[in-house]
Amino acid sequence: MPPSPLGILVPLAEEAEALFALMKQDGATQTRRIGGRDYHSGHLFGRACVLTLSRVGKVAAATATAGLIHAYEVGAILNVGVAGGAAQTVKVGDIVVGEAMLQHDLDARPIFPRYEVPLTGMSSFAADTGIAAGLASAVEAFLAEDLPLLPAEIRGQFTLSAPSLHRGLIISGDQFVNGHAAVAALRRDLPEALAIEMESGAVAQVCHDYGVPCAVLRIISDSADDNAHVDFPAFLAKVASYYSHHILRRFLQQAQFLQQA
Repeated sequence: MPPSPLGILVPLAEEAEALFALMKQDGATQTRRIGGRDYHSGHLFGRACVLTLSRVGKVAAATATAGLIHAYEVGAILNVGVAGGAAQTVKVGDIVVGEAMLQHDLDARPIFPRYEVPLTGMSSFAADTGIAAGLASAVEAFLAEDLPLLPAEIRGQFTLSAPSLHRGLIISGDQFVNGHAAVAALRRDLPEALAIEMESGAVAQVCHDYGVPCAVLRIISDSADDNAHVDFPAFLAKVASYYSHHILRRFLQQAQFLQQA
C-alpha cells in the first residue's frame, strides 16, 4: 500500500493559494469540497499531500483537521502559517517549530484548572517529536542556504536581521492579540510561550484525540503588541510564502521523513 498522505493545513487564503500553486506544478490534483472548504490532493515536492485552507480560529481549524483525518486518513498533519512573537527574544522573520501547543483563552475555573481542556487532564498537547525534528532540520538548512538568496531589499523592508529558529510552546486563542498590555499578561502567565496565533492549539487537540501525529511551523510576522507595524499582505507575499516554499521543500524531500511516513 502507498504511504498515507500528509495533511497540510493553513489558516489564510494567501498561504493556501501559494502552496496549491506549487502542488499543481508537481502534477495532477483533485479537489473535494467538504464541510464548506476545499481539500486539494496531489503531490508537493514528490510527497503525497492533502492541502486545505482551515480559515482563522480554533473551531475552523478543528473542523478542517477532522476533515483531513476522516476523508483522507492522513498519516500526519502539518499546520503552517504566520504568528506573532510572544517571547521578547522572538523577532520578525524568526521561525518557531512547536513542541507543545496550548489554548491561552481556555479557562473553565473553578471546575477545572486554567488552560486545562475539560475532562482530559491536559492543558498542552505535544507535537510529534520526529516530525518536529525534521522541520527543525529543514529550517536550519533554509536559514543557512535559502534565506541569503532572498533579495536584500525585501530583507531590509521587513528588518529581517539574522532570523533564527526557536523550538517550544506555541499558544492559541480566539482573539487577535496586538496590544502591549495583552502581550505582557500572556508573558507573565505563560512565560515559556514563544508564539501567539489562533489555530494550532485546536489542531493539536484534535490530532491527539484521533492519535494522528502533528507538527506546527510558524513564521513570525510581528511582535503582537502596540509596536507591531508591518504591511501584513506584503509580508505574506514576499516573506512568508518564500519561507514556507523552501522549508517545506527541504522537509518533504528528507529521506528519513519519507521512510517514517
